Amino acid sequence: MELGLTFPLQRFLKRKPPAYGTEPDRRFCWDLHIIDLRGRSCLLAVHCHTRYTFVCWDVVPFQWADLPGLFREGAVESLTSAGFSPTQVEAYLQQAGTLKLTRTHGRREVAFLNRAWDDVMALDTCLDTSTQVQPLLDHAVNTRPSRCAGFDGLGLALVRMGTVLSGKTNG
Repeated sequence: MELGLTFPLQRFLKRKPPAYGTEPDRRFCWDLHIIDLRGRSCLLAVHCHTRYTFVCWDVVPFQWADLPGLFREGAVESLTSAGFSPTQVEAYLQQAGTLKLTRTHGRREVAFLNRAWDDVMALDTCLDTSTQVQPLLDHAVNTRPSRCAGFDGLGLALVRMGTVLSGKTNG
């Protein structure tokens, strides 16, 4: 699985730009960004194929140092909180393979990441400052009609991610 790092996240992590990704199947690609919510550094993760989005709130320095671990934990928590079975989530992660850090996955995918970020900011009243995982915020963003790279027309990222987790390419 490829985790594409935005330029701001690369700068924050003080990393040189990673290599471009080679994964042709966007179902196994996510783009990651650092955002500020209520003065705290947060991870924004957006699935390149469905625009499924999750936020990890108030990420501390040692967690940024293990970005693949932070992503994996956030993805598992978000997807299971969204109602997907642990078996489905684990099967997806196993099928996706080793987590590799890359550059972001293209202009179109980054444009959808920016739209997801706008939705997060618009729905920040759903933020629960008592926990890093954000099931209410994630749900609010993922049930808002949106467009994405992997499906035609408007749809819900939550429904589209269900299609991916069921093993289908798209709806």
